[in-house]
Amino acid sequence: MNKRVLSAGTIGTVLEWYDFNLYSTASALVFARLFFPGDDSVLGTLASFATFAVGFFFRPLGGVLLGNLGDRIGRRTVLMISLVLMGTATTLIGVLPTYGSIGFWAPVLLVILRAVQGMGAGAEYAGAIALTTEHSVERRRGLFGSIPAMGIGLGNIAATGILALVSSLSEEDFLYWGWRLPFLASLVVVGFGLIIRLRVPESEVFEATRKRGGIAKVPMLKLVRTAPKPLFLSFLANIGPNVAGYVPSVFSLTYLTQQVHADKSIGLNALLVANTTGLVVTPIFGALCDRVNRRAVYLSGALFCALTSFPFFWLLDTGTALGVTMAILLMLTVGDGAMLGSQPALLAEAFPTQLRYSGVALSRELSAALIGGTAPLVATALYQAGGKSPWLVAIYMLVLYAVSGLGAALLGAQRRYRIGDEVGGSPNTTVTEDVRR
Repeated sequence: MNKRVLSAGTIGTVLEWYDFNLYSTASALVFARLFFPGDDSVLGTLASFATFAVGFFFRPLGGVLLGNLGDRIGRRTVLMISLVLMGTATTLIGVLPTYGSIGFWAPVLLVILRAVQGMGAGAEYAGAIALTTEHSVERRRGLFGSIPAMGIGLGNIAATGILALVSSLSEEDFLYWGWRLPFLASLVVVGFGLIIRLRVPESEVFEATRKRGGIAKVPMLKLVRTAPKPLFLSFLANIGPNVAGYVPSVFSLTYLTQQVHADKSIGLNALLVANTTGLVVTPIFGALCDRVNRRAVYLSGALFCALTSFPFFWLLDTGTALGVTMAILLMLTVGDGAMLGSQPALLAEAFPTQLRYSGVALSRELSAALIGGTAPLVATALYQAGGKSPWLVAIYMLVLYAVSGLGAALLGAQRRYRIGDEVGGSPNTTVTEDVRR
């Protein structure tokens, strides 16, 4: 495996999750006051989370447009486009006037930039999965495919760490200019990422498919027409990581500060510890799915998250640094880590090369839009409906984890594609026994 390939796949994932988690954390701590002022703090928080969801609703659009392009012209070019879209939108958010300066136009411009950010992110991780798994050998595909997933942790660490740093400013300075610095810093990551990706070759698997005339005219249409079952099962499987990622990293911050009345640094520091630990845990699960099988590791992560749905809130309710850190470690690091570590290989082997980028992008981003983007909003509404008790939120999480586990189990039982046969054989060769499921 070329180290440049791993770096190219990971750097974009770092920026994607830096951008998205920077925005999600800011939506929980800052945006409600700066862009949606009002007397009702709950309504302001809901409005802020609604703009958070906008980015996710545009992710499928980016996945369709750029994923389709990635299966036609190549993974490398589209990955550069997605990087520029994400980084530009995030940087512009950092210079955006607030409601106090331009009134109604402030939240409008915020929503537009969030939409652009979402479109870029909609094709980023799918492209990283396609690029790294197609460059890897089968016996290490789980491990190498999980390396870009480490970018999720790195992006979270960077976003949480820099926000924790600027949040140490006085309240006035933080709200006036401090929150802008992390958004402006994304420009540095974009420049570094472009330099790396310019030096990365296209995958031999994709090039072999193109030379054999295996490129579909409209990959997305062919995907929906010829592979609806793996597409739907991949969509179900991807529900779990969205819940396990965004409830702990977004909703829990608001829950801790507004309901438990814990200091905001407790949640931010817990996320920092959990994401740092995840840098080690995620590739371990990736390597494990090479030795055991993809679906078993993924299913175990979904079931673990389901079992910890209620204990997660019991630990948060302690309001202590230890209790909160344990809650987020269990769900975000262990449970989500098992799913994220096995996800790239599981999804990549579900689709042929001519449809891989499109299949991974569409299945992931539909789940992200319908579940990930709405998770903080739904959790907040369920919390209010449950009499300001999190029991309805815990049930909501438990059910979604069960659905995700079922999707992964059924997907792993499907016929799989042997990545790499395109170089020396048919571009659509399938196997049922040789690929670890």
